[in-house]
Amino acid sequence: MASPTDTSRRRWVAGGLAVLVCAMVGLAYASVPLYRAFCAATGFNGTARRAERAVFTPIDRKLTVRFDTNVRGLPWDFQPEQATSTVQIGKAGLAYFRVKNHSDHAIRGRAAYNVSPEAAAAYFIKTQCFCFSDQTIAAGQEVTFPVIYYVDPKFAKDSSTTDLSEIVLSYTFYPAPDSAPPTRSAGS
Repeated sequence: MASPTDTSRRRWVAGGLAVLVCAMVGLAYASVPLYRAFCAATGFNGTARRAERAVFTPIDRKLTVRFDTNVRGLPWDFQPEQATSTVQIGKAGLAYFRVKNHSDHAIRGRAAYNVSPEAAAAYFIKTQCFCFSDQTIAAGQEVTFPVIYYVDPKFAKDSSTTDLSEIVLSYTFYPAPDSAPPTRSAGS
């Protein structure tokens, strides 16, 4: 028969383990949003930073920004209006992207993005982008989306980016979560 001290100790250990399990489950649920916030704040893993308001301080150096577009699981065409753009570091750049929905119904999509090389992502800042929210494109509709961005002047002082002359901004459109999967239209 267990003594009162042994029973108390077992309850304390069981309670401690229950708290530990709850904490681990909570961390598991919080890890994805925390990781996304960390990537957005630091540019880690090629995630471009987002700014509510731009502070432009141009310096006397230019970069080539190359635009890459992809579509996964949507009957859309998605292209940049120009393949590259030359931008002065610290000064606003503007790019346009065209999207056409080839289906016979409206579809909602979401654009994921990244910047490469990865070291440049921390300095590539977007102030306006279609990728900040889901986009619904009507049947047969073609839409042009602007992206306003700049490269932080700290880019020129970072030893991992000083020799870079080109940055690639890549977008991939996917079906938005909670949207019905696209169906093929007649003739597709």
